[in-house]
Amino acid sequence: MDDKNLMQDILLLEKGACDLYMHGTIESPSTEINHAFKTALNNSLMMQDEIYQKMTAKGWYQTEQAEQNKIDTLRQKFENSSAQG
Repeated sequence: MDDKNLMQDILLLEKGACDLYMHGTIESPSTEINHAFKTALNNSLMMQDEIYQKMTAKGWYQTEQAEQNKIDTLRQKFENSSAQG
């Protein structure tokens, strides 16, 4: 396994941890548990961002630049659906 594959696996695991912490935050039965999950979620999100930044710097994680007209179309769609609801 090369470094790129290892980093991709780590990023996927970190994204999974973020998902679990988010659901824990939403479902937490008390303020103390909610705070613990929020703290863990924020730490996990920061770690995910660090991994993403390192992968981007090495050219291992590339994102596509969205076209402005597609952004505008989606924005309009969601603004219209919000106005109807």
